[in-house]
Amino acid sequence: MTGDGTDPTSTRHPRPVDLTRFAWLSIAAALVTIGLKGSAWLLTGSVGLLSDAAESLVNLVAAVVALVALRVALRPPDTKHNYGHSKAEYFSAALEGLMIFVAAALILMTSVQRFLDPQPLQNLGTGLAISVVASLINGGVAWVLLRAGRKHRSITLTADGKHLLTDVWTSVGVVGGVLLVWVTGWERLDPIVAFAVGVNILVTGWGLIRSSTAGLMDVSLPKEDNARLQEILDGYVSEEIQFHAVRTRESGNRRFMEMHLLVPGEWSVKRGHDLAEDITDHLLQAYPDLRVNCHLEPIEDPRSYEDMGI
Repeated sequence: MTGDGTDPTSTRHPRPVDLTRFAWLSIAAALVTIGLKGSAWLLTGSVGLLSDAAESLVNLVAAVVALVALRVALRPPDTKHNYGHSKAEYFSAALEGLMIFVAAALILMTSVQRFLDPQPLQNLGTGLAISVVASLINGGVAWVLLRAGRKHRSITLTADGKHLLTDVWTSVGVVGGVLLVWVTGWERLDPIVAFAVGVNILVTGWGLIRSSTAGLMDVSLPKEDNARLQEILDGYVSEEIQFHAVRTRESGNRRFMEMHLLVPGEWSVKRGHDLAEDITDHLLQAYPDLRVNCHLEPIEDPRSYEDMGI
C-alpha cells in the first residue's frame, strides 16, 4: 500500500507511465542541433543563426530539467506526499518558460547590436543547409513529444514539444531572413529577423508560465471532462440518491474527483458502500486514471447540506 492508501499494483489505479525516454530523446536532439546550428553560425557569421543556436542550448537545459521532473513525478505517494509527486512537472514547465525569457533577451540584445553595426555574411548556402537539417530534426522530435504529451497528459512533454516547435519556427524565420540578405544584400535584415524571433519566443515563454501556474493553483478538469463526469452521476440520481460538492482537479498527469453521495439514513453501511463502489467503477470506466473520493451522507439530515455551496 502507498501513502494515500492505494495499492500501486491495483487494476483500479495502475502505475503511472515512465515518460523519461521522451526526455532522453529531447536531450539527444538538443545536442545534435546545437552542433549543427553552431556550425552554421560559425560558417556564416549570421546573428540570426546565432540566436537559433542559442535557443537550442536552452532546449538542452530544458530537456535535462524535464528529465529530472519526470523522474520525480514518477515516484509513488509517500507519507509526506500523500497525493504523489506529479506536480513536479509544473515546476519544469515554469522553469522552461523562464529560460525561454532569458534566451529571448539575449537574442534581442544581440540583434540590436548587430543592427547598429551590421556585418557581412559568408558561406550562406552551406550554413542554411545545415540549419534546415537541424530544423527537420527538431520538428520530428517536437511532433513525438506533443503526441506523447497529449496521450499521457504530461505538461512537461507538452511544454518541451512546444518549445521545440517554437525553435522550428524560429529557424524558418532565420533561414528566410538570411535568404533575403543573400538576395538583396541588405545586411540589416538579419538582425531584424532575429529581433522578431526573440519577440516570438517571449510569447511562447509566457504561455508556458501561465499554463504551469494554472496547474499549481489546482485548476479543475476541462469543461468537457466535468460534463462527462456529471452525466455519469446524473444516471444514478433518484428520489433516494443525490450528489453535491462535486469537485475535480488536475495535478500533473493525475486527475482527482471528490463528491458527496446522499442516500437514505436507513440504508445499511454495506448498501451505501456498494453503491459508492459501483459509481466509482463507472467513473473509472470513462477515466481509468481518475482518483475518486466519495463521502457518504444521510439524505434527510440537514447537516448533509451545509457544504452545498462549497
